Amino acid sequence: MVQNYQTEAPGLTLSTAMQEAARCLLCEDAPCSKACPAHTDPARFIRSLRFRNVKGAAEVIRENNALGAVCARVCPTERYCELACPRGQIDQPIRIGDLQRYITDMETKLGMEILKPGKDTGKRVAIIGAGPAGLQAATTLRQQGIGVTIFEAQAKAGGYLTYGIPEYRLPQVIIDHEVDRIVKLCVDLRCGVRVGQDVSWDHLKAIYDAILVTVGCQAAKELQQLANNVCTESAISFLARVKSGQLTAADLPSEVLVIGGGDVAMDVATTLKRLGVPHVTDVAYEEFSEFRASKTELAGTRQTGVTLIDGYKPVAAHQNRVTFRHRKMAAELTITADKIIYAVGQKMDLTGLVVDLQHNERILGAAKYHTADPRVFAAGDIVPGDQTVVFAVQKGKEAATEICRILLGGNEND
Repeated sequence: MVQNYQTEAPGLTLSTAMQEAARCLLCEDAPCSKACPAHTDPARFIRSLRFRNVKGAAEVIRENNALGAVCARVCPTERYCELACPRGQIDQPIRIGDLQRYITDMETKLGMEILKPGKDTGKRVAIIGAGPAGLQAATTLRQQGIGVTIFEAQAKAGGYLTYGIPEYRLPQVIIDHEVDRIVKLCVDLRCGVRVGQDVSWDHLKAIYDAILVTVGCQAAKELQQLANNVCTESAISFLARVKSGQLTAADLPSEVLVIGGGDVAMDVATTLKRLGVPHVTDVAYEEFSEFRASKTELAGTRQTGVTLIDGYKPVAAHQNRVTFRHRKMAAELTITADKIIYAVGQKMDLTGLVVDLQHNERILGAAKYHTADPRVFAAGDIVPGDQTVVFAVQKGKEAATEICRILLGGNEND
């Protein structure tokens, strides 16, 4: 059944949220909280919810995660907090993501204003990139009284949240609410400004005490077999055009081939079906047992009727025809489609930025997000670690904490 691209699945009601919270075992050691990369602390917010203290639950989420409503929708909880939930050994893990969504939805509905800026310190930091890491870093810095200006090349903030994740998974209104909360902390958000083109690197270094680069991996990796092929498009380009309204159902052909086995590939394939494309086939290098896509994303893609073929890699292509060879068996298949969309990973694009991240990539984690320049830091997908929203939040928070330590003084272990 074709579902509308705009339609988000319904969330929990008060009754179902309380029933789910009541299933929590209230573990003393809280393994779910220990497993959350952003330290959103599910154990605490579930306890608050069980006492119907929704405001207290929302405060727990926001004190740790400025993008709590976003993560509630897109975090692969099955890999983190829900995987660690002991309730899963009895029947099913607590639906932590759904509970977090209920709480943050109520936060918005009731007009709660939880985030507050700290006392002004006179220090100023420039953040390049308004994706998840940059937005979380801005929040953490403002809570410590450090002035923040975010420079974003795109017309809107959010990075891949705004220009990549489909509307049915993450409505734009949710992203806008999250950004508004952060801007209200007196964050100076400047969209449509490209550092290195509209504002110089030297200018930033002259007026800011530190610079944090959080530009993300916004460029698509390409397959050599599909180079210069007019029938192909990257997943990044396709999802951005759909999300911004530049590409509609009327523009799409009846047969589309998707190449890739991660969450982005599943987003592309599911989006195509939701827009009404009758024949969508996804071919992945990975076999199902090693798929990089989350179980939720994979199940959703299957539910829409996408044909999934695993274990094949592309070996040749000519216009709209691609030949694949199985990784382990002596088998080949050739697929002809009106359009080919590849989702085989992303890479960084540091055009215009005078910062040597490649040289320092190996040590960034150990060096607490420093680069070779003592006043320049880096966080988000451009540093080692999982490329998920929740990890971007973690990296942004940790990088901001390190900047606070440097600018305001304090123990290295703080």
